[in-house]
Amino acid sequence: MLEIGAALGLVLGSVLGGVALFRSQIRTRRIEDQLRAASGAFADLLEERFLDWGLTPAERDVAWFAVKGMSTQEIAGLRNTSEGTVKAQSNAIYRKAGVSGRYQLLSSFVDELMAEASVISDARGDKEK
Repeated sequence: MLEIGAALGLVLGSVLGGVALFRSQIRTRRIEDQLRAASGAFADLLEERFLDWGLTPAERDVAWFAVKGMSTQEIAGLRNTSEGTVKAQSNAIYRKAGVSGRYQLLSSFVDELMAEASVISDARGDKEK
């Protein structure tokens, strides 16, 4: 009897473990999909703002790299330009965006994206009511 109980316990444990693994995989896929959507929304927001500010193609490149956290030296290396050129383009970006530096630039995007997510979340909440 004891061996049968132990065997049933092992089988039940295996089944429950499989169910937990399956649910975990579903949740992981859902979170990855949401992350991809948020990443796409952020990229769309960046492009939209770059166009609104009237950034040149070179300034858009520099702005993308700056938002990604690259240093002036790294951006200059990637673009095959001097650091002075990247600094001048960065200053033009900040002036057009109405911010004083890189951190304010990134913060403005994050704030806007969070506000947009809040509006979407509120709209979903209204639909559920």
